[in-house]
Amino acid sequence: MYKRAFLTLLFLLLLASCQHYNEYATTDVTYNVDYDQQRPDLGKSENSIFKFKANVSIQKLGNNSEPLGLQINAFGAFDVYWDGVLVGKNGQMAKPGFAEKPGTETTFYQIPQQLSTVGNHVVTLIGTQTYFRDAEREIHIKLKNFLQLHRAPLIVLSFMNLMAGAFLIAAIYYFFLYINSTRKELTVLLFGIMCLLFFSLLIMEYVKYYVDIPYNKFYTRLQIIGGLTFAISILVPWYFMLQFDFKRKKLVLFLLLITLIYIYIYCYGHYDISAAYFTIAARLFSIIIAIDAVYRKIKGGIIVAAGLLAGAAVNYFMFYDFGLFIAFTIIVLCMLYLHTIRAKALEEAHNASLLLSSRLQLQLIKKNIQPHFLRNTLTSLIDWIEESPKEGVVFIRAIAEEFDIMNDIAEDTLIPIRQEIDLCRRHLEVMSFRKEICYEWQEEGIDENETIPPAILHTIIENGITHSLPPKDSCIVFCLRFTREKQFKQYTLETFAANRQKKKEQRVGTGFKYVKARLTESYGKNWSFDSHSIEKGWETTIKIFDK
Repeated sequence: MYKRAFLTLLFLLLLASCQHYNEYATTDVTYNVDYDQQRPDLGKSENSIFKFKANVSIQKLGNNSEPLGLQINAFGAFDVYWDGVLVGKNGQMAKPGFAEKPGTETTFYQIPQQLSTVGNHVVTLIGTQTYFRDAEREIHIKLKNFLQLHRAPLIVLSFMNLMAGAFLIAAIYYFFLYINSTRKELTVLLFGIMCLLFFSLLIMEYVKYYVDIPYNKFYTRLQIIGGLTFAISILVPWYFMLQFDFKRKKLVLFLLLITLIYIYIYCYGHYDISAAYFTIAARLFSIIIAIDAVYRKIKGGIIVAAGLLAGAAVNYFMFYDFGLFIAFTIIVLCMLYLHTIRAKALEEAHNASLLLSSRLQLQLIKKNIQPHFLRNTLTSLIDWIEESPKEGVVFIRAIAEEFDIMNDIAEDTLIPIRQEIDLCRRHLEVMSFRKEICYEWQEEGIDENETIPPAILHTIIENGITHSLPPKDSCIVFCLRFTREKQFKQYTLETFAANRQKKKEQRVGTGFKYVKARLTESYGKNWSFDSHSIEKGWETTIKIFDK
């Protein structure tokens, strides 16, 4: 156990050792930037042309054979000049009679090699900003090897695409697992949804490298990212609550929701900050839940708590965007570990149910081949054949039909209700010959489409025969009633006969143990069983609740 925990924690720490992608793309130029103004004067009119200048000082050049590149982060549609020479355009500026064609927020430009010399240079932006004029966003300029400017995002994408693919495959697998499973577990559905949300978050975070997004749509992407992060921040603690059987789920979920709403309102418009606070809140609640699981000594609690703390360390020491997804990956690994524990428990329960089913099948067969039953039945059969051969033939036929039905249902978990009733009728017919007592079968409201575990009504009838006094002139009547309510269906079997007096309080017999075991095998805990005496005899009630 501790060895496995150590290896898992070591793997999580190895993930945490990844570096931010900027360190993979080293610069070959040393430069300083002196901004004349961080934010341009946009003017009063939407079509006003702004002008922005930045003084760039190149102090050192590396490999002169490779061109320099300029990265500019700014809103608007503008032309870029290097020392007065046009090096590129971003969108199309607004002009009289022509609306602005918005450019993208991040653009790259190659500097002519003959102009990229050591010394002082001037970068000038001339353009318009029709949209988000009140945003007051700063303009940032970055100088680096042109190829490295393009390669750095590709390095990030190579890692993120691997993560996104893993999340997508996991989401599809767990959705199929939930759809095709007979047991619809909420944790499986939640895990699939979270993997899909992680995948969507990765795509939305890095879609800017695939698609040119106009700056007037810049905040739309951030709003989608914020919504996805908000949803994930609710689902992750909820998932851990379900896995660890946390006691006060509704209260904690309510507090978490209030916290996230407060963060949204307080940090409205600050998308990166609100997303960071969303993840911090979710991680804090998840750690509390995991620590509670450790305190209650629930299996997997230590691993999850260690993983969440490792994720917090990764996010603290690394660049937010990159560290966030590594932390999410650690959380998913913790969830997968919990799923393996859950799968093992289900496998053990399944094996136990198979053993129970085999034992019940054997018990069902033993019910009709026990020596006591066979000896008494054969003795009665000899007497009937000697005294009344015709009735003896009917007796033999009834025994054969009861054994045929028993043989047919021996390996079934559920059988049609009509087959169970036929078994009861044959048994009463056999017992009427054996004991020379009149037994009568009645039924009301039976739904022919219903199923029931095999031989449970048969067992209740056997109990009624054993504990009922034989009447002098009338029959012992067994009446089966079926009713259906909104939340359950009910079988009521009444035995109309005088009950034998009990000498002392008896324990639950093997017959009722068999009935309860069969009900548990087929319906889990969604049933109730009650058997008690009434004024006219005995009443047994079986309720089967809707799942």
